[in-house]
Amino acid sequence: MTITCDVAILGGGTGGYVAAIRAAQLGKEVIIIEQDKLGGTCLHRGCIPSKSLLRSAELYAQMKESESYGIETSGVTLVFPKVQQRKQAIVDQLHSGVKYLMSKNNIKVIEGTGRVIGPSIFSPKSGAVAVELADGEMETIVPSHLIIATGSRPRMLPGLEPDDGYILSSDEALTLEELPSSMLIVGGGVIGVEWASLLNDFGVEVTVIEAADQLLPSEDADIAKELQKLLVKRGVKVLTRTTILPESVQKGNGVTISAQQGDQTIQLQGEKLLLSIGRQANVENIGLENTDVGLQNGFIRVNDHLQTTEPHIYAIGDCIGGLQLAHAASHEGIAAAQHLAGEPTHGYNPLHIPRCVYTRPEVASVGLTEREATAKGYNIKTGKFPFQAIGKALVYGDKDGFVKVIADANTNDILGVHMIGAHVTDLIGEAALAQVLDATPWEIGQVVHAHPTLAEIMGEAALAVDGRAIGI
Repeated sequence: MTITCDVAILGGGTGGYVAAIRAAQLGKEVIIIEQDKLGGTCLHRGCIPSKSLLRSAELYAQMKESESYGIETSGVTLVFPKVQQRKQAIVDQLHSGVKYLMSKNNIKVIEGTGRVIGPSIFSPKSGAVAVELADGEMETIVPSHLIIATGSRPRMLPGLEPDDGYILSSDEALTLEELPSSMLIVGGGVIGVEWASLLNDFGVEVTVIEAADQLLPSEDADIAKELQKLLVKRGVKVLTRTTILPESVQKGNGVTISAQQGDQTIQLQGEKLLLSIGRQANVENIGLENTDVGLQNGFIRVNDHLQTTEPHIYAIGDCIGGLQLAHAASHEGIAAAQHLAGEPTHGYNPLHIPRCVYTRPEVASVGLTEREATAKGYNIKTGKFPFQAIGKALVYGDKDGFVKVIADANTNDILGVHMIGAHVTDLIGEAALAQVLDATPWEIGQVVHAHPTLAEIMGEAALAVDGRAIGI
């Protein structure tokens, strides 16, 4: 069976379904091809389930510290199966919501495995999609435009593939039925430190092994240093500049593996090992070899409008690399839909995309780090303000952390904002808006921030760039 449409989207994850909605709003007939579940990694194996576990872990930790708030409790018990049930209930509710949005916007969803095909009797140009349905039947979708949104999967190391429960990726970790007594976490990036934080709060002994010289290698050095200090204070063991030796792994009574730390070889042991060394684009077995779509370093190459080397074929989300974030994929999906419809679009600027880490305390940033700004030749000036000088932070009992603003000393434009502290992932939006508007620290300092709020710290940190902070 052959079906024609204006836009076909290969992949119904966060980027794909958002692109579908925007294209439908612009009057396009849209078909999504999805081989698993709408919502993709973010909804089912990433953002949402992990944040549900993090919230349970945070609450459990707070309940154990309730006496400091004048509340005495006894018998606080973690029932992990119920934690998992709550997580799944949230995922199921949001999944139903996504399916409703498809129906509301008259978007046809075809469940099956899609492969892009080249010029054929169906179309003189590549970009049609052959779909194998669950019953083995085939359908061919022939769109005017194709958006590839196939996402990514956890990157593996040879010899450390997920197995019978000893070695896990984030996918397997999310489905644990019981907590291990100890966990080795290989990789101290976003996923690694989030798991370190939540497992530590659940009472698991955690060791993080990171090859770079800091946790969160892509983040500002001051932020990474502060996060490491606070995690270590909580009992997390952190090993930086340390490289594991996969061939040395032994499994049986837990996991034992060797690691190189400078000139020394050390032995590490845990009940389980979580591999969190990034994500790999899903670009295999989707038919790209039937097109002229180009790859670069394992990702689909696109221009500023998300077009591949075949202009009627777009690609968005994790499969194009860059910032592999759900909100980045959504933004890209909207930009691609508007461009193919001939609507104005502001394109994609990674310096305008906020980055969030949901540890305890949280980390959030947008724009350049101090190291990146200096490397680009900027003459910079910075301002910092601590949460311990913010009244609402003391009320919450979360005084750790600070906000750091980096500005161009010549133009006064803000180059980057970096935060660590309670609820900073909810505060970074103001900084992201400042980036879009090319705001200066002075302009942010003129915003009246309500008192007492955590948001006051943004104004104070901006004023601190020119030595004008009020609270310190």
